[in-house]
Amino acid sequence: MTDPAQLPKNVHVSNHPCLQAKLSQLRSKSANARDVKALINEISLILGCEALAKGLTAVPGPTDTTPLGFEYATVQNSPESVSLVPILRSGLGMVEALQTLLPVPVPVHHLGLYREPATLSPVEYYNNLPNHNETGAGASRLAILLDPVIATGGTCAAAIQTLKEWGVQRIIVLAVIGAASGVTKAAEEWPEAVDIWLAGVDEELTDRGMLKPGLGDVGDRLFLTIGK
Repeated sequence: MTDPAQLPKNVHVSNHPCLQAKLSQLRSKSANARDVKALINEISLILGCEALAKGLTAVPGPTDTTPLGFEYATVQNSPESVSLVPILRSGLGMVEALQTLLPVPVPVHHLGLYREPATLSPVEYYNNLPNHNETGAGASRLAILLDPVIATGGTCAAAIQTLKEWGVQRIIVLAVIGAASGVTKAAEEWPEAVDIWLAGVDEELTDRGMLKPGLGDVGDRLFLTIGK
């Protein structure tokens, strides 16, 4: 595991003991699709708590009334304009945890990116950001980008650039694990507006751009498409 102190300042690696134990379980080849789904959800929930504690602010809301008739001042979150942006396919496994954490429903937008096998460069094949061809039109103030694995960093960096062009003001990236070099590349894409939160960081990548020891292909493990 990489020393977090060697990573950019906008990269945050959790040291939560339960998170570390669950990450260890997720690495195992014995974890079936149901286990993988549950572990990614649980890791995302813990990691999301830590990230949103730093990324959101509690602000006073309007007055409401309890069942016994007492008035009280409600609490809301700032910024109010938040969206979840999972990267297809594996980012879908993190959505439910963030929907559970956030106190109100928020839009979920999807980005489809794959790595070109020969060059490992990202290729966008799907984008349903509202009015994404008009810079700033309809953009959320805060986008929470969801992708379980940051390998070379190319896909995450490309997604950050897409969200920046859309007009978001800040981005929180949640990833279960990343390679040190890839995480650094993504963190340097827009450092003044991006914070990256991870459960763990591995040092090495294989020649195919897979983390070592890593988690394998999370999308394949989630959707039982291993060997396709």
